[in-house]
Amino acid sequence: MEEMEFDYEEVVKATENFNPRRIIGKGSHGMVYKGVLFNDRLQVAVKKPSEGLESLHDNSKLENEIRVLSSLRESPHVVNLLGTSSYNDHKKLIVMELMPNGSLHDLLHGHANKTTWPKRVEIAMQIARAVQFLHEAVVIHRDIKSSNILFDSHWNAKLADFGLAVKGGLSEPGPAPAGTIGYIDPCYTTPDKLSTKNDIFSFGVVLLEIISGRKAIDVCKTPASIVERVKTSDELKEFCDTRMPLPPNYMVGSVTRLLSFAARCVSLNEEERPWAGEVVMGMEMELNCFFRVPAWRLCVLKGVVWFRNRKRRKKPFVSIISVSSGKKKSSMTMTIKDVLADLTFHS
Repeated sequence: MEEMEFDYEEVVKATENFNPRRIIGKGSHGMVYKGVLFNDRLQVAVKKPSEGLESLHDNSKLENEIRVLSSLRESPHVVNLLGTSSYNDHKKLIVMELMPNGSLHDLLHGHANKTTWPKRVEIAMQIARAVQFLHEAVVIHRDIKSSNILFDSHWNAKLADFGLAVKGGLSEPGPAPAGTIGYIDPCYTTPDKLSTKNDIFSFGVVLLEIISGRKAIDVCKTPASIVERVKTSDELKEFCDTRMPLPPNYMVGSVTRLLSFAARCVSLNEEERPWAGEVVMGMEMELNCFFRVPAWRLCVLKGVVWFRNRKRRKKPFVSIISVSSGKKKSSMTMTIKDVLADLTFHS
């Protein structure tokens, strides 16, 4: 990603001298502030080291994040680096695109749950593409979790926070194991165990969060670990988020396939874990049955629904869709009512 150098005084002014009211995110190695640059024409997010790290003169995590992001080409699935700003003997701040709609963690575990199953599957696909993009660029993120997945103004999910990321080949042992409890791969116990499979495990935990609405670790639940919970679920409906209706018929295949991939991702047998591209291709094949409805067709669909009600037909259909769930295949009917129910996510 191309980066530019921002004037430090301008960044200070843009964040109101790093006013606490401007804080929009906190991490183990930095604070993120909302700022406005170029005479209020550009909204940005500015990350600076936490006070604790500044007192220790430790800017290594931010420097690593700059180094990794600078090495990547621009991607719609990774938070965009706009540039840096230098201060105090070449220390740097990071200036990034603003992600105004919060994190996936906020969306899933906040008080207001406004997602549908099509939107959750869409989010899962965007994260899978982000992981695929990184691994093809020979980058291991090492801290994939729902709080590091942010939404832009159009509610597209992007992967953020590259402070722990590792760039380059794996011919030599990596750094000491790091990550977040509940997401970190239990097989990642020593530096020589670093691999893309570590990210795949963390990604699998996020998929389980998306499907179940549960936190990765919740001490109020039994079992506390979401990974252990999926092992005790015999049916899809036992694992789905109880705060919302079960997936409609035309989404059952997609959500089931997603859960199947998630279970493979968190397997303790690393050989069983899929690579990110496999998840993307598998879900794209599954989602061939899920299509967009142009706005001009909405009136037509509503008219057909009205005609159905008038004629009192029991179950008209748009099309028969073949879906797959694991090794079994079945046919399901997508009713017009199903399409209209989720139309808002495709306009």
